Amino acid sequence: MKTDRLAIVDGIRTPFCKAGSELTSMAADELGRIAVNALLTRTGLDPALVDEVIFGCVAQPADATNVARVLALRAGIPEAVPALTVQRNCASGCEAVTLAQEKLRAGRGSVFIVGGTESMSNIPLLFKPSTAEKFGRLNRAKRFGQRLQSLAAFRPSDFQPRVGLLLGLTDPVCGLNMGDTAELLAREYGVTRAAQDEFALKSHQRAIAARDKLAEEICPAFQVRTAAAVTSDNGPRENQSLEALTKLKPVFDRRTGTVTAGNASQITDGAVALLVMSEQRAAELGFTPLGTLAGYAYAGCDPSRMGLGPAFAIAQAEARTGFTLADADLIELNEAFAAQTLAVLKSAQSGQFARKFLGRDRPLGEIPMEKLNVNGGGIALGHPVGATGARLVLASLKELQRRKAKRALITLCVGGGQGAALWVERN
Repeated sequence: MKTDRLAIVDGIRTPFCKAGSELTSMAADELGRIAVNALLTRTGLDPALVDEVIFGCVAQPADATNVARVLALRAGIPEAVPALTVQRNCASGCEAVTLAQEKLRAGRGSVFIVGGTESMSNIPLLFKPSTAEKFGRLNRAKRFGQRLQSLAAFRPSDFQPRVGLLLGLTDPVCGLNMGDTAELLAREYGVTRAAQDEFALKSHQRAIAARDKLAEEICPAFQVRTAAAVTSDNGPRENQSLEALTKLKPVFDRRTGTVTAGNASQITDGAVALLVMSEQRAAELGFTPLGTLAGYAYAGCDPSRMGLGPAFAIAQAEARTGFTLADADLIELNEAFAAQTLAVLKSAQSGQFARKFLGRDRPLGEIPMEKLNVNGGGIALGHPVGATGARLVLASLKELQRRKAKRALITLCVGGGQGAALWVERN
């Protein structure tokens, strides 16, 4: 039924800033609060009309578990409105959107605030289990002598931290870092270093050219210590050049690799908030939506080749919706790595890939560069993992509106070996 379709009414996001830069002082709950506050201000929605808040976040703050609930309350959402946090790695922001659709169809609400938030700057350093055990014994020691004995057990190596960010970016099943999976695809699909660097340069060039467009999505974030306003993304480099990119050394395979810091997505902080509701409710409240969610699919694949996840999800979404790549006026394919994105483009056109992995006789089709990530992607703008999916929904609908176009495909690879594909369209 038409009334079952989820309408994306409006959305807004904080600037996306490289980890360790302007937004470092803001935890994930604060970034999310800023986005939700700005969304409520922009739309004029009475917070009491919200049925539920759903936010994606991959690395939830230890002091703000169920970060969706924390940011919702701090943003002024009434206590009676429930909130939950979802986690599907890189597609967490997409999961927030599609879960709202499922709740709508199940009759569990008609107005939702959804999105994603991530402070990759604040992913903690961790002690080793053996060090934690020593701290535990020290804490339990009652007498002075016991405490001295517990302290004497510590060694300098106990204070060498485990980096939470690196742990999170390493797949526990296949044992590969996400960058290693990109190197694997580069070798298997013949994606050269030159092709990766050229793609990365195009991402920066497009993001710089689209600065005025991107500004329409962004609300200011005020730094905690200085109260200085952060008003724009700091990832896109106006002076980026192919010469500079080619000078960078491989990060993951230092001897023969091709994946560098320049042709991979940036580690980034940021948050996105979207107001979504049933089409009927939008009409009752006098909103003109940006568009609607027309269909979606999630799919699994080999974790060591997680970057191919979009191809699997696009195929499943086609089976469910009938939409093919040719039906997309715009395509947002998250740039986790240039090698991974280019491998997806190759696999989409491969009949052999379609037969072997997708169980179909024909390839998915071509993803034209003139339709792909037209305002830049994760290589330039960054990839705050819990928020990116929601950003892609917002960006694609805004660009459809500018072009008076009909339909967009949003797709991402997902750490752990999954893919997401969402179709959105303007009425």
